[in-house]
Order: sequence, then structure tokens, then C-alpha cells
Amino acid sequence: MREEILAYKRERILEEAVKLFYERGFNGTTLDDIAAELGVTKPFIYTHFRSKVELLAALCRPTIELSLAAVRSAAEGAGTPTERLHRGIIDFTHVILSKQANIAIFFREEKNLTKEALDDINALRKQFDRLLSQLLREGVAAGEFHLADIDLTSLAIGGMISWAYAWHRPGGRLALADLCERMADLTLQMVGARKITDVTPV
Repeated sequence: MREEILAYKRERILEEAVKLFYERGFNGTTLDDIAAELGVTKPFIYTHFRSKVELLAALCRPTIELSLAAVRSAAEGAGTPTERLHRGIIDFTHVILSKQANIAIFFREEKNLTKEALDDINALRKQFDRLLSQLLREGVAAGEFHLADIDLTSLAIGGMISWAYAWHRPGGRLALADLCERMADLTLQMVGARKITDVTPV
């Protein structure tokens, strides 16, 4: 029970920090501001995070971890390369759009991360790129994908999906599940694969 309470308190700090960092920026937000929103004192935050910079890293890291998990699950799962890529991009897009504020904070504020935290995140991003490239390589070997440059295509796909944080507006023309499906279909077009019509969206 104690661990659950601690986890809840940590999550509440992160929730308020995301809101304030997103609205005011990292430098425009103090730990006192976050504490005031929570109705607690600053020492309460220090029991969970040693500094504002550590709090920033805790907001940025989960998005790449979840993105990596989405692609790994698809890459190592059952199905043809086309089916697995389609499923992986749906799940990856869902991560990006459901964590839109966190992604925005990372791109705006990565300059404020410590070298250690940034190196850690970049290492996870490289793992993501390698997994996606390997999945594309399998698709080419199976004759399902038609690519001149696998690694470049992998980077282009990752960039296309990641940048959706900048233009997606919740409540827009497409529901989240529909948008994830459309992005997966666009990805299949990029790699020269046939469109999948029987995959259930997230």
C-alpha cells in the first residue's frame, strides 16, 4: 500500500509539472509553482525528485520508452512484416499523440537536461531506430517492402510520426484511433507495401 501511495504522489507531481512546463516553459516554472498547484510545500516534491532538472527528465524519458516498447512488441510479434509494421506504427502514433505535451516539452527543453539524462534518452532513440530498421529489412527480404535506403526510411518514418505532436489537435477532424490508422497506412505507402484493411485500430 505504501508503494502505491508513493507512486500516486509521484504521478501527481508529474501531472502538474507537465501542465506548467507546457504552458509556461521549464525556465518559467518553479518548484514552488508546482507545489502551489498541488497544495503542498516544496519539500514534498524533494521527497520524490532531487531537482527541477530531474523532474524534467522524468517527464521526457517515458515517451521514448513507450515508443520503443510499441515498436519492439510489433517487431517481435506474430504476423508478416507488413502486418507488424502497421501494428507498430498504430501503437507508436498512439503514444506520441496521447503524450503530446510530454513530447513538446522534450523538444523545447532538451537543452536543459543533464548530459547523462540526454545520453540515456538518445540511447533509447537509437534502439528504436535499429528496431524499426530491422523490421523494414525483414519486409524487404520478404519482398513486401520496396526501399532504396532502409535506414533513411526508418528515420523518415520516425520523424513523420514524432512531428505529429506539433500539429495534432484533440477533437479535430479525425478521432485518435482513425488518425493512428491513417498514419500507419501512410507508412505502408512509404515502404511500398500493400494497405492492410483488417487491422483493428488501438
